[in-house]
Amino acid sequence: MSLAMILPMSAFALAASISPGPVNLVCLSSGTRYPLSQGLVFVTGATVGFIVLFVAVGLGLYSALALVPGLTQALRWAGVAFLLYLSWRLFRDDGRLPENEAQRAPGFMTGALMQWLNPKAWLASASGIGAYTSGSDLNQVLLFAALYLPICWLSLGSWVYAGAFLRRYVHRPTVLVTINRTLALLLAASCLYLLLE
Repeated sequence: MSLAMILPMSAFALAASISPGPVNLVCLSSGTRYPLSQGLVFVTGATVGFIVLFVAVGLGLYSALALVPGLTQALRWAGVAFLLYLSWRLFRDDGRLPENEAQRAPGFMTGALMQWLNPKAWLASASGIGAYTSGSDLNQVLLFAALYLPICWLSLGSWVYAGAFLRRYVHRPTVLVTINRTLALLLAASCLYLLLE
């Protein structure tokens, strides 16, 4: 594949990965609440989950799901319910930074599952595959996935680092509560946007 295709694929991957969405907001929240290493575990899970989803869509999963009446709609509602649950937990947070509660941080499996329940990830996968590959060419799909992998990880990681940067300036629980509730409302609003698409 020529450089002429690699550059647009990379630009698409960057735009889709770094733009605000449910996973990005959880990354930002993780950065403000937990040690950097915990946020990056979530980022790694979200990246791996997305890449597996992306390849599956490239192999025809999205088309197969569309053949079953109501399944794509059910998946969308399940995703929105999961995102609203995460939003509710974030909204209820008391603003106290945990000291020895790393197990409460969203982990690898949460990141991976979140991508499979994230309508934005399905849309990015389907539109990227449709725009930049011919559906039957596995090599194109794998090349696109290989480009997406570091771009997605670095993009999501930048949101965690942004949260860690904010954390340095957040020492009062009331300030963190305000940040968490703002992020929770943004996450809930992104659910409405995903339902209306």
